Amino acid sequence: MSAFAPTARRGTPPAATREGRGGVLPWLAVPALVVFVGFGVIPLIGVLFLSFTSWDGLGEINLSGLTSWQTVLADPGLPHALWITFLVIAASWAFQTPLSLLIGVFLAGRQRYRAVLAVVFFIPLLLSQAAIAIAYKALLDPNFGLGAGLHIDLLVQDWLGRPVLAFSVVIFVVSWQFIPFHSLIYQGGVRQIPRSMYEAAELDGAGRMRKFFSITLPQLKYTIITSSTLMVVGSLTFFDLIFVLTAGGPADATRVLALDMYKRGFQASLMGPASAIAVILVLVGLALALLLRRLGGRDPQASQLEGA
Repeated sequence: MSAFAPTARRGTPPAATREGRGGVLPWLAVPALVVFVGFGVIPLIGVLFLSFTSWDGLGEINLSGLTSWQTVLADPGLPHALWITFLVIAASWAFQTPLSLLIGVFLAGRQRYRAVLAVVFFIPLLLSQAAIAIAYKALLDPNFGLGAGLHIDLLVQDWLGRPVLAFSVVIFVVSWQFIPFHSLIYQGGVRQIPRSMYEAAELDGAGRMRKFFSITLPQLKYTIITSSTLMVVGSLTFFDLIFVLTAGGPADATRVLALDMYKRGFQASLMGPASAIAVILVLVGLALALLLRRLGGRDPQASQLEGA
């Protein structure tokens, strides 16, 4: 063999191996794609089809054109339900994000007791929303609840009978359950920040507050976008907790779109209008997710992974 024959670089796989891997990798996505199409795309197409029909859920499905859409869009209750839904999104985001961020930063410490607290904080997420709603409904009862039992006048109020109080209770209960999940996201994000950045800041005399606002918060930009997207889209699907806790009342103060969809479809047996509301929910969620992605920009690490 000639001394000048080209030799492969050490650690570089042969071209045939790289081509083989490139041919196998797309097939690994097939199971996930099948699940997504079967449980995501096909049901969505079915709901879109039902929005152009007249069906009571049991009898024959009859095409009705735009009748269901005209009924939903002409209903004065739709703007109200949409407004309450956006209020729930905004209030839950404003309440959950700061607390989740602070708890996540706190739990990111290496002390052992913080790991124990992380497990305790995660317990509410493991509970059923219906069970949580029943528990809080009993605790907030003005006659037999926690306030009456402890004789605390501040807690003895008609929490679920006044519009403002009922809405506030819904936001509190939702935040109580889902703050642990978002805290876990922020905890993982904080632990990905290089320790050398904090060490350099300490050499410059930066304190805890300065390090938080100059290092931690900017480095968590894309984590905040991810958490906010999950929070916003998840807020569109709140149903069982609100249904059990307030049933949309009082005076429709907590009647969100998901609850409106249920009442039309399963209580009024109007599957066409209910399907139209479901499509509206999907479109609103998609628009909000794309908006948050646009506001957050593009993650440079994701770009590097895509280009690798």
